[in-house]
Amino acid sequence: MKSEIHQNFPEAKGKIVEKVELSVESDYYGISSRFQDNTALSFTIEPSVITSPVYSDWTDGEENILKEYEPVCSKVSLETEARLKS
Repeated sequence: MKSEIHQNFPEAKGKIVEKVELSVESDYYGISSRFQDNTALSFTIEPSVITSPVYSDWTDGEENILKEYEPVCSKVSLETEARLKS
């Protein structure tokens, strides 16, 4: 069963967006919404890879799953890991 995560940002409610910026650099990805009152809501994006290995038998032309492994996730950057722990 997959769980969904929803995050609300009440600080942004009712604010007027002045501009939205997308940053794509070699060591940083982010989106920033800047409001007319000189505040901003920014999102740092951590690129990652997740794979869910499955071992299966296709002898009869249909997939018969024999084993499902735990997902394997790429490691996050040290900066992101430090933010997640704080």
